[in-house]
Amino acid sequence: MLLQRTDKARRELSPGVRTLSLRERSLLLLADGKPLADLQTMYNGVGAQMVDRLLRDGYLAAQAADPAPEASTASLETPPEPTAALRSLAGTRMYLFDLCERLFARRDPALARSFHAALRAARDRQSMLEVGEALLAEVTQRAGPERAQGIRERLEQLQPPEHALSSAWGN
Repeated sequence: MLLQRTDKARRELSPGVRTLSLRERSLLLLADGKPLADLQTMYNGVGAQMVDRLLRDGYLAAQAADPAPEASTASLETPPEPTAALRSLAGTRMYLFDLCERLFARRDPALARSFHAALRAARDRQSMLEVGEALLAEVTQRAGPERAQGIRERLEQLQPPEHALSSAWGN
């Protein structure tokens, strides 16, 4: 059985909305199209309770699935590529907002507010890239270059196909 996010979950994941715990929000981010069993094993077994609650409260919906054997094996080896809907500048912007929220909101609220304001003011691709680079520089300083590189790679994956090869986030 596969899980899908509902409209209620998408609203919860939008910037400025935070009614669920950080773990529940992260589970929602991972849930779309994932098998129920995979999510239930997360967080040392607490994932099962969280998934049950998210299903009961209408954040997730279950759908039967008949995945092809080769598709299920491939999903275990590498993380899935973002769908076409996620590969957009808007999706990249939302990812940056979410990063800002997860990484800085509690530890450094003033920095989080400044990144939020800069992202809201970024009206084009170039200005958004500049804010992203500043955010990555802060991550490098606080969490190290490996963490920043992982985020950089994810940002590259989120770029629309026409921008992905020429992205400033490329290696």
